[in-house]
Amino acid sequence: MHRKHWGLVASAALAAAACHPAFQLKKFSTNENLYQASLREFEKKKWDNAVAGFEKLTTELPARDTLLPRSYWYLAQAHQRQDEWLLAAQNFTRLVESFPDDSLGDDAALEAARSYKHMWRKPTLDAQYGETSLATYNTLLGLYPTSPLLPTVQKEVGELNNWFAIKNYEAGMYYFRRKAYDSAVLYFRDVVARWPEAPTVRDAELRLAQSFKAIRYKEDLGDVCSSLRAGYPGDREVREICGAGPAPAATSTPPPAKPPVGD
Repeated sequence: MHRKHWGLVASAALAAAACHPAFQLKKFSTNENLYQASLREFEKKKWDNAVAGFEKLTTELPARDTLLPRSYWYLAQAHQRQDEWLLAAQNFTRLVESFPDDSLGDDAALEAARSYKHMWRKPTLDAQYGETSLATYNTLLGLYPTSPLLPTVQKEVGELNNWFAIKNYEAGMYYFRRKAYDSAVLYFRDVVARWPEAPTVRDAELRLAQSFKAIRYKEDLGDVCSSLRAGYPGDREVREICGAGPAPAATSTPPPAKPPVGD
């Protein structure tokens, strides 16, 4: 009986806890108390509680309250921890738009760009969020030209641009494999023109050369092969597709000048 009694007590306690969760928004009498409690929930990795607390703060804090940008920051961070990337990006963006001069502004812009980028899962998929991510990186560069985050931003923009290059290259390959060379050329040229630093450029130029060969555009073939030979000297695949190229013109050595004839 004694053991059974304690079992019933434990069950009742669990049921009470379920009905009356420890984190109740209404029990915090001030925004400062709610902020501190929400921060504790965040630090304990109780993301749902943190989201609930910081979300309430973002709707109730006065516009000039110093806790408001921090509430946006932690709300967005809590959404990130739950893989809620769009909600995270939106709240980071709200921080940047509402408090561009805050010390968290450039950090929030970077995290917003990363959150949008995270939703573009593969280069071959729809690039809507990739475009939004790139626009957000550019906003960061425009608003915070002296930010210490700039080297990180430039590196991540380069990675993002490489994905755009891959996406267009794969679209070109779709037509190339079907021998629709004129359509393929449009995509390959786009890769070369828009993302010249992307690793995919070499492959795009090689496929351009093969396309021009197939449709007998000799002048265009000559131009792209000259570019390939200059950019990738000694490359075996360049040599196989474009040939060795014209031999360098021979230079003649002028004869030595005759000494002046004396009087």
